[in-house]
Amino acid sequence: MTETLTAVPRISSDNQDWIRLRTAASALQGLQAPDGSVPDGASHATAAQHVDSIVDAVRALAPAFPHDAAYLDAVCADFAAWVAGGFAVPDFLSSLLSFQPQEQRQDGLQHLVVFPMYTQNGSSSRLVEAVLIEVIWPEFIAGLESGDYTNKLFVPIRFVDFTAGYDTNSAVLFPETVAVSTTPTFTWGAIFADREAARFRRVLKAAAETTRLELPADAAELLADQELTEATFVMWDLIHDRTHMRGDLPFDPFMIKQRMPFFLYSLEELRCDLTAFRESVRIEKDDDADPEARRHAKLVQYAVIFDRIFRFAITGSRVRNYDGLGGQLLFAWLHQQHVLHWTDTRLTIDWDGIPEAVMALGARIDDLYWRSIDRPKTAHWLAAYELISGTVTPNPASVWAKGPDALPLSGAPRGLTDQVLDDEFPLSMFYEALEKKMRPVIESTAGITGSSAL
Repeated sequence: MTETLTAVPRISSDNQDWIRLRTAASALQGLQAPDGSVPDGASHATAAQHVDSIVDAVRALAPAFPHDAAYLDAVCADFAAWVAGGFAVPDFLSSLLSFQPQEQRQDGLQHLVVFPMYTQNGSSSRLVEAVLIEVIWPEFIAGLESGDYTNKLFVPIRFVDFTAGYDTNSAVLFPETVAVSTTPTFTWGAIFADREAARFRRVLKAAAETTRLELPADAAELLADQELTEATFVMWDLIHDRTHMRGDLPFDPFMIKQRMPFFLYSLEELRCDLTAFRESVRIEKDDDADPEARRHAKLVQYAVIFDRIFRFAITGSRVRNYDGLGGQLLFAWLHQQHVLHWTDTRLTIDWDGIPEAVMALGARIDDLYWRSIDRPKTAHWLAAYELISGTVTPNPASVWAKGPDALPLSGAPRGLTDQVLDDEFPLSMFYEALEKKMRPVIESTAGITGSSAL
């Protein structure tokens, strides 16, 4: 069951103390170097004034966040230490360790978050950012998480307001982005489900109109209801996120610190999405499951298909775009399984055949992973390339496409990675045309939130 939310004042985006904090943080960003320091000694007095404003505002807002009292005290202390240290590279380890939102997953619970940090798909500099958020934790999600889909680190959230680093495509709040002196064990990860849902709705509406796709009635509900779509994405993210370290995996499925071909990241992200799809099919068919979980399980299936083939495939540059490739692979697979059709310039989908086709692709990836522990690394990479290139046509200029005999197999694996083209799997003619029509819509979703999408 969802915990009862303690009655505390709700802070809105027009709260004067919040505005004071946001304004000071924004002004401070203009004085910071990419590493978060303020290198110009002549700016230190001004920077100190901005920090004083931030700290004063945090203390004024603190009564609305009794559940974060230890963190807010620690962040004020970290700001004071930063000033006393001459605005060197900031170290907010103490306050980061004190912020533990995963311990209080209550629907509607707010958090005030202030850190020097970069924002994924946003600012690459560790600037002081401030974000006002609230937790999304419906009862059916609490039930799923306490049952078969335990994920103690997962925190789904929505925006209330934010500084410039989040006026971007960034949809995550991760502790590893914070400026710290030593890397701690990370105990939470937060995903802005409202941004995911809002951009999905905008892109799906435009894509359906462009391709003349007739949406099923229940899928069309997602276009009309932001809250329904948010909960759908929370369910998708819950299962996706926990999948990364579950299953018959390579020793390190992410290979975070290894330099490897980007198409392996494509398979890892797609594997997690297809697992969420498969589990949603199972939940939908479970007569004993929570009715809300069953309803959202069907919607997760639509969300995975539409977000992957419409937004992922044509978002971002063509430089090692692993999410883009995953979307291309899913689309081509469904087309070649004859459950997705582009005929008479109209897109149609055989929804009765979709579950089996999607799960068949998931099974292919699962088998690739299962076999990987018996293979050398390069053999695993070659098998992964074979899986993808059997469905998505490689770049005609690709060395990889010529097969193992053309590749430098006798050297270090890095030599193989160097042979992968930035755009190893170019867009098909269908996607080239779709991207041109959809580009303005996709670009318009930068900075979108649940409230701004309406």
